[in-house]
Amino acid sequence: MKIKLIAIGKKMPDWIQTGINHYQKQLPASLNFELITLDAQKRKAKNIEQIKALEGELLIKATQGTNLVIAFDEKGKQHTTKDIAKSMENWQQNGSNVALLIGGADGLSADCKQHANQLWGLSNLTLPHSMARLLAVEQIYRAHSLLTNHPYHRE
Repeated sequence: MKIKLIAIGKKMPDWIQTGINHYQKQLPASLNFELITLDAQKRKAKNIEQIKALEGELLIKATQGTNLVIAFDEKGKQHTTKDIAKSMENWQQNGSNVALLIGGADGLSADCKQHANQLWGLSNLTLPHSMARLLAVEQIYRAHSLLTNHPYHRE
């Protein structure tokens, strides 16, 4: 199994990067977790739909080699940590290679959403994309800790 978190944008605040690094280090090698960051498109002489389309092409291309694509979207289905843990358990049992997508500041293109097998929501709140990235990595770690009976997750 492999889990790729593929996100638009390379510049993160230091505190976000510190948090991502913290959780990433806690993940076992068996998850084969990889964070892939792609350049955000320059805004000059482009409208929002053009930017989303170009970023969507980059995201779709980066999903090569995966058999399950999950895009994070504000209208996606909300999941509990237990739901995510159950999904991870299924991915492990099936040997799935999973790509989790986080779009740029303007969200995901329609093509990117159609390419995804599932749309997940991270929160009903509007989140900065850097925080969405941190939240996704933390939830992967939390779901893993739940599956391995590690005391990190409490109810």
